[in-house]
Amino acid sequence: MKCISVYTDNFEQFSDVFEQVMEMNLKENDELELEGLTVSDSGEVPAHYLERMAVKPEVVVMKDRHKGVMILQHGKVFEILIPTETDLLENAEESATV
Repeated sequence: MKCISVYTDNFEQFSDVFEQVMEMNLKENDELELEGLTVSDSGEVPAHYLERMAVKPEVVVMKDRHKGVMILQHGKVFEILIPTETDLLENAEESATV
């Protein structure tokens, strides 16, 4: 999964820039400022990262069903987890074998 980090602890600020962030074509380790917030491509995270983070009490997990992304909020950062083509293929293969 590709991880894009938006550094803020303010949900309203995050919501204001979410659509713009999703349209950006950041390369791995790119960082830029958008409406006063730092946005960076944190690269790939393993599939178990979401499972591991979701059980922590300080982590809020949100899902955007329309975009198929998961959003983790903890501390002063929102992490947008975007499935890659590889993730989608692996999930389709797992579903076919079950």
